[in-house]
Amino acid sequence: MKVTAEAARRFLVARHFLAPARALGGGRDGVLEVFRRFGSIQFDPVAVAGRNHDLVLHARVAGYEPAWCDELYEGNEIFEATNKALSFVPVSEFPWFRHVWGRKGPRFHAAALAGNAAVAEHVLERIRAEGPLSARDFERESGVTKNWFGLPENAVRSVLEAYTVAGVVGLARREGSLRYYDLLERLLPPELLAREVPEREQLLHKLLSRYRAHGLLGRGGAGGTFDRIANPPERNELRKELVERGSLVPVEVEGVRGKRLVVADEIGLLEGPPAVSPSVAFIAPFDALLWDTALLASLFDFEHVWEGFFPAAKRRWGYYVLPILFGDRFVGRIEPRIDREHGRVEVLGLWWEDGFVPRSADGFVDAMRGALRAYLRFAGAADLVWASQLAAERRLFRVDPVDR
Repeated sequence: MKVTAEAARRFLVARHFLAPARALGGGRDGVLEVFRRFGSIQFDPVAVAGRNHDLVLHARVAGYEPAWCDELYEGNEIFEATNKALSFVPVSEFPWFRHVWGRKGPRFHAAALAGNAAVAEHVLERIRAEGPLSARDFERESGVTKNWFGLPENAVRSVLEAYTVAGVVGLARREGSLRYYDLLERLLPPELLAREVPEREQLLHKLLSRYRAHGLLGRGGAGGTFDRIANPPERNELRKELVERGSLVPVEVEGVRGKRLVVADEIGLLEGPPAVSPSVAFIAPFDALLWDTALLASLFDFEHVWEGFFPAAKRRWGYYVLPILFGDRFVGRIEPRIDREHGRVEVLGLWWEDGFVPRSADGFVDAMRGALRAYLRFAGAADLVWASQLAAERRLFRVDPVDR
């Protein structure tokens, strides 16, 4: 199958629920619809502009409120799993995520339990008796395992993570970055715990989930897309099997090097993607749409670099910057910061792509104002404050205060 670059762009934007942005019905149903299509959403606790998963959902679900996802998590309708990175996954997919590597692999975590046997027994006894507990609910214990810096790691933390990898406990909730663990049997329905899926089927499911999340990945993925799914030769066999089963369909895209693979159920959308909608969305830095930076460059003519890990002096844009999607094009970047103490959003920076003139782009000014108003509501803020160097943008995109 061969498609034009324009059709591929329109397809990606549409299958990511961004044509137009924020159009899915609000509430739990809208959130769950995103999860059902993508399979998982990357979680990140940093909340400078909103947590990553919240930003992903805000761009797609009308009137999205972070509490909606929190309620699904605390109600055990989604759970945390490593799927490319730390992610939220619908609980219905739990049987396909039993094969867990953890940070350093099953062998490492098994050794953590064996080497800290007394601590492990004590931790499990307390959780069994008291319910969800965090590492802070225990005295720090010196352990036999090492952290990333080669220093002894808190044995309580080690055994909690190892028990998670072993399928003994699961994450009950988070309070910021603090994790609370409980017995898995108290978190998930017995029918899900009883269902056994062969390891190869789990690996096939996880590999397919990465294609579901992005929509137009190549065979080799990009930027660690297929990390933690077997080794490269076995991944190639798994991918071949998904194609032979008809789960994935190879596609050639005009101007894009190498074949792409599309989930079979979405071929109809690829053949007839909807017309471009003049809406604006701010895209989360770890949104699956941004995974393949080479595809962004060739298909969208957009360079995506996450600069959050760069020293300030080496950043061209900013610390927590969100690409701006207008229709089926990336037209710039915005750096918002939520000031919760004063109930406002500060726009620290705004950068336009070469050749893009906001005032001259048909429908852009109104669409940008709409995106800013929606973001204020998402942030629980009333006012928008612009950095001094953005006086022209402040006048152009004037947004009245909103009710919180």
